[in-house]
Amino acid sequence: QLELVESGGGSVQAGGSLRLSCVSSISILSFNTMGWYRQAPGKQRELVATFTYTGDFNYADPVKGRFTISRDNAKNTVYLQMNTLGPEDTAVYYCFASDRGLYAGSFYPRDYWGQGTQVTVSS
Repeated sequence: QLELVESGGGSVQAGGSLRLSCVSSISILSFNTMGWYRQAPGKQRELVATFTYTGDFNYADPVKGRFTISRDNAKNTVYLQMNTLGPEDTAVYYCFASDRGLYAGSFYPRDYWGQGTQVTVSS
């Protein structure tokens, strides 16, 4: 059973930093894409940062220059370093991973999600 377990959320004041961690129960080299999404109250879930197995990184415009995604393959862990946090970053942050399944001779995408970790930034 694949599991993605996030940790590192909490409450900070504006301008502060947090580092989120996502530990996978299987090798993260198994995935095509991994990353982080977030969902603020009353809003849709949105991409924060992702990377692909080819080494391509993607950041949402609001977090560019403030957030950094990284990984430790040996620990099967993905990190999100968040600096210069603001109240607009308040949300539940979800770890995300995707790979491909095979069914009836065709590949199909499979998405996996963690349970989420709350980040609250006060002004």
